[in-house]
Amino acid sequence: MSPGGDLSISPGSYTDASHELPASAGGSAAVASATLSPLYVDLDGTLTYTDLLFESVLLLIKRNPLYLFLCVLWLMQGRGYLKAQIARRIRLDVALLPYNEELLAYLRQQHVAGRRLILASASDRHLVQMVADHLGIFSAVMGSDVATNLKSAAKLAAIENDAGAAGFAYAGNSSADIAVWSRAAEVIVVNAAPSIVKQAQQLKTPTLIIPPRPFRLRLVLKALRLHQWAKNALLFVPLLAAHELTAAPWLSTLLAFVAFGMCASATYVVNDLFDLASDRAHPRKRARPFAAATLTIPFGIALIAVLLPLSLWLAAVISPVYLGLMLLYIVVTLLYSARLKQVAIVDVLVLASLYTHRILAGGVVSDVLISNWLLAVSLFMFLSLALVKRCAELEFMSGDGNVALAGRGYRTSDLSYLISMGIASGFVAVMLLALYIDSQVGGEMYPHAEWLWLILPVVLFWIMRLWLKISRMEIHDDPLLFAITDRTSWVVAIVIGGIAVAASWPGAA
Repeated sequence: MSPGGDLSISPGSYTDASHELPASAGGSAAVASATLSPLYVDLDGTLTYTDLLFESVLLLIKRNPLYLFLCVLWLMQGRGYLKAQIARRIRLDVALLPYNEELLAYLRQQHVAGRRLILASASDRHLVQMVADHLGIFSAVMGSDVATNLKSAAKLAAIENDAGAAGFAYAGNSSADIAVWSRAAEVIVVNAAPSIVKQAQQLKTPTLIIPPRPFRLRLVLKALRLHQWAKNALLFVPLLAAHELTAAPWLSTLLAFVAFGMCASATYVVNDLFDLASDRAHPRKRARPFAAATLTIPFGIALIAVLLPLSLWLAAVISPVYLGLMLLYIVVTLLYSARLKQVAIVDVLVLASLYTHRILAGGVVSDVLISNWLLAVSLFMFLSLALVKRCAELEFMSGDGNVALAGRGYRTSDLSYLISMGIASGFVAVMLLALYIDSQVGGEMYPHAEWLWLILPVVLFWIMRLWLKISRMEIHDDPLLFAITDRTSWVVAIVIGGIAVAASWPGAA
């Protein structure tokens, strides 16, 4: 332990500050800390795991995508000018940012001990001041303005001008901070890559090293939401409904399934990037990789840049019409992410339509004519499921004492009406299914169509059970994930499949 309560480590090692911080900052350690040089703290990637410029650009584009072109023009006048123009036009909730709690605990200790803390960032000064005001431990801030991008050498000059001959300590995380560390009396390395840690250690033995959170493949898989690929099984529904057993259309549909999965994963990443603030305000969604910044915004953009073109190329190989349907899906999904999800009722209608869209796409790929009965049943059934999702979210939000659903157009007072709509939609789907079964009596597709009537009570049981679990708060916000992991739902699916086979089997009794 170095004087003043700072943490010392041996070169080349990582130190977990959470295990070494003193329990209190009182006594002689507090007195010694007050005599130390001022500590300047970087913001982006250091105090918070995210980058305020990327966060701000996303907010701006979500407000109006045409701002993207203005950003290019603003950038031509300098990074500082770009940041200032963006900051003037967005509202960033700094209270929801994913802060580095280990560093924050250390800074609070130093603040209590009387050390002067300054938040020095290349982000726009207005945003930096908002963060400082929220945390309440910084005595001053430094940030970029219209004329200056406060980074690297520019930040060093500003710090030395402020600190004077007394010297300074600096906490940073990137290669841009090497210039500042080279003149600092104390080096604090936070959330940095091993190569940056090595360069910092060559300059001076760091007072404190807080390692980055480990990168895990499961975080990428979680961001891609591979379990949601189960929705794309709807592409096979036209083949099943038509009793098509030849190999060629099944292989084409399987390829379409992969293409649609990659496309859907890309749009989920887009949705998560546009929805950072509302996800962070949600009791469970705050753990999503981009909301928690366990995956960075640039990494998310890279995922989109890989998956989206690849899925479109694969769709073009399958069929030009299928490519057109994929493009329509992307447009509607982006509109949903940017705007439509915030409009009550419209959001669930769009979700139901996107489910039905998959069935249409499956019909195009397999060259199977889809009946109006199938489209009508699917639309009402998926509308019921979309309302399940919203009602589940509202149930848990009301349980936490909130009155509105963040990023959505609903209030907890809407819950009873939404439940009524959802149950009614499910029952309408069953009624349409009954009318379809009646139309099949005496038909060639189902020689024993009377067996199909057994499907109705099974489907009614599943729908009623689903909504009963909503009232008991036993379903989270994703009914699909519930159905995949629910044994009863699997039994229901097997029973329905068995009844359909029996009804279509020529030799059935």
